[in-house]
Amino acid sequence: MSLSELLLRPEGKTLEFKRDFSSPKGCLRTIVAFANTAGGTLVIGVEDGTRHVRGVTDALALEERIANLISDSIGPRILPDIEVLNFRDAQVLAVKVYPSSIRPHHLKGEWPDLSVFVRVGSTNRQADTELIAEFQRYSRGQAFDEQPMPELDSEVIDFRAASECFAEVRKLKKSDLESLRLVAAHQGRSVSTVGGVLMFGVGRLKHFPDAWIQAGRFAGTNKSKIIDHAELKMPLIEAIEAAVSFVEKHTMNGVEIGSVRRSTYWTLPPAAVREGIVNAVAHADYSQRSAPIRLALFDDRLEVENPGLLPFGLTVEDLPHGVSKLRNRVIGRVFHELGLVEQWGSGIQRMISTCRAAGLPAPVWEELGNRFRVTLHTQKDSEVSVDQKDQAILKALAQSEGLATREISAIISLTPRATRTRLSRLVKQGLVREIGVGPNDPKRRYFAVRA
Repeated sequence: MSLSELLLRPEGKTLEFKRDFSSPKGCLRTIVAFANTAGGTLVIGVEDGTRHVRGVTDALALEERIANLISDSIGPRILPDIEVLNFRDAQVLAVKVYPSSIRPHHLKGEWPDLSVFVRVGSTNRQADTELIAEFQRYSRGQAFDEQPMPELDSEVIDFRAASECFAEVRKLKKSDLESLRLVAAHQGRSVSTVGGVLMFGVGRLKHFPDAWIQAGRFAGTNKSKIIDHAELKMPLIEAIEAAVSFVEKHTMNGVEIGSVRRSTYWTLPPAAVREGIVNAVAHADYSQRSAPIRLALFDDRLEVENPGLLPFGLTVEDLPHGVSKLRNRVIGRVFHELGLVEQWGSGIQRMISTCRAAGLPAPVWEELGNRFRVTLHTQKDSEVSVDQKDQAILKALAQSEGLATREISAIISLTPRATRTRLSRLVKQGLVREIGVGPNDPKRRYFAVRA
C-alpha cells in the first residue's frame, strides 16, 4: 500500500483521512461502514481537507490500540489489515477494511438500530430498518423482488397484461410466470412474488404505493418554479415509455443546417435518457417507503433518481467500467427478455459513449441520502483552459512520479514564485495534486491527477 497513491485519490466511499485518533468512535464508525458497504481504507495521520501529512506518535503502540478496539468494539468480528506507512520522518497508519460477507456489522454496547452504519459518499450514515433488512436478504442470497407474498395468490398477476408485453417477443404461457419468478410456490400453493406484483400485479400501488415515476419540468436550474409535471402511475413498463416521452416533449430541439436541408436533434441523447430511466426502475429499492422514482428536467440537465443506494460491494467508480450488480432479479429477468436491457453493466458504458458522441459531458452518478441519482447535462462539454506553460507542467508531471517546484520552474523557465502561482491554480482546477506536510513545506511535490 503506497501513501502517495492514497493521497492522490479523493476521499469518498472507500477512502477517509483522519488527522489523528482523538475520536475513536468516529474511526470505528468508519470501519463499520466500510465493512458493511464496499470496503475501504482509513488513513490516520493526514488532514482530511489539505492532505497535509501530520503523522502519528508511536505508530506501533497506536496500531495495537486500534487492533484491540476493533476486536472489542465491533461485531461480528472483522479482521482489517493495519499497516504503518512512512512519509519522510513521519509515520501514518492505514487501516484497510474488506467488504464483509457476514454484514451487517455494528458497534457493540449500543442499541442495535443505532449502531449499524453504511458509507454514503464520504460520510457514514446510520442504517435504517429497511437497509438492515436488505443486509439480511443479502446474507441469504435473496433479492427483495423474489420474495413470495403469501397473502396474494397467483391470480393477482394480470396474465393478459403480461402476455401483451411479451407479444412481440414470444407467446407467454402460464407456466412462464413461474420461470420468470413472477409467481412462486409457498407452503404448497402458488403465490405472487414481490416482482410479480410490481410488474403485472392488479392493485400494484395498494401494495407498493411508491412504485411509480414522478416527472417534472422546472424553469431555470433549480426547483423554485415548475412548468409541467406528471404522475406516471401506469404499469412500470408503460411508465418508462411515458417518462421518455415526457423528456422528449420538454427537451429543446437543436437545429443543424446542412448544405441541402436542415435537421433537428434532441439536446439529450434519447438512448442515454432511456437507459437512465430503465436503470432507475430496475435498480430501485421498492422496500423503501416515502418517495417514488423521480425525474427532474432543468434548463441545463436531467436528473433521474431512485430510492436505494448502490448494491453492497459496488462503488460509483465501478460503474463506468461495466461493473454491475442487479438488485431486483425478477424485474431484471423480465426487462432482459423484453429487450429493455442487453447485458447488465453495458448500459452505463453506452450512456457514456452516446453523451460523448453528442459532445456532452459523461453522466454523473451520486449516492444521496438513501437514494441514487444519475445526471445528464444538456450543455456541451468544455475543457479547462490551459496555456502552453500549463500544458508543459501537466506533460512533465504525467511523465514523472512527482516533481518539486524548483524542478517544474526549470522546465517552464519561470521563477519559483510564478511557478507556484500556476501550480496553485492547477490544483484548484483539479488537474494537479500537491503532497506535503503543510502549506509552507519546501519539500512538497506535485503530481498529475490521472483520470
